Amino acid sequence: MTRTDGYLLDNQQSEAAERFDAFATLFDPTTFRHLEALGVGPGWRCWEVGAGGTSVVSWLARKVGPTGKVVATDIDTSRVAPAARPPVEVRVHDVAAEEPPGEGFDLVHARLVLVHVPDRERALRSMVRALRPGGRLLVEDADPALQPLLCPDEHGPEQQLANRLRHGFRELLARRGADLSYGRRLPRLLRESGLRRVEADAYFPVTSPACSVLESATVRQIRDQLVTAGVATDEDIDQHLANVASGSMDLATAPMISAWGRKA
Repeated sequence: MTRTDGYLLDNQQSEAAERFDAFATLFDPTTFRHLEALGVGPGWRCWEVGAGGTSVVSWLARKVGPTGKVVATDIDTSRVAPAARPPVEVRVHDVAAEEPPGEGFDLVHARLVLVHVPDRERALRSMVRALRPGGRLLVEDADPALQPLLCPDEHGPEQQLANRLRHGFRELLARRGADLSYGRRLPRLLRESGLRRVEADAYFPVTSPACSVLESATVRQIRDQLVTAGVATDEDIDQHLANVASGSMDLATAPMISAWGRKA
């Protein structure tokens, strides 16, 4: 994930690996479906922005084969480093502050990155600039404001506590520059960037074991910030984590909006 000053969810924290695994379980099928439809294949040159984990990078590497190339960039490359073998090249890079790591890419992809980047307009321009004519851009980002609840079916005290903590989490994100309604704007932003054949869809898991894994890891990762901000007490958080572990709640994520288009 691309870092901003005060970024809430640091890749170096121990819970980061659990979060990446949960994201892969929840969102890889959607991402791979879109990448397949865009035609990724042998010989393609791809830029994976804010790579974070290895699942998408490894999938792209298999698709492009030995004649292709996958440039995987992130501020913190420690989690994606295991994929750093041909045709993958891993680079430390900040998409919001640095020039693209090359040009003439057939595909540029970013998932759950730009929502956290304060200068996301510059980042998007950089990604479009890196494409070859006819190259494809796929941007997938969350829209927490579109569906703000952890438990859409708030029918008891456990769900009420869960939604209170989720509201606090969203407030912490917003204070650090996250745009909680970014996902819904992606189709328009891609068109305004000059891309053609722009389309979009959304994926919204309502309940899944991976949602529980993601929630537990996230809350443990930001526990101190939630307490310091007065969102919850340690006792509240312990109770919420126990509720999550019991498997008795239907936990959701924010919708992930996928938008794609081609450079003229």
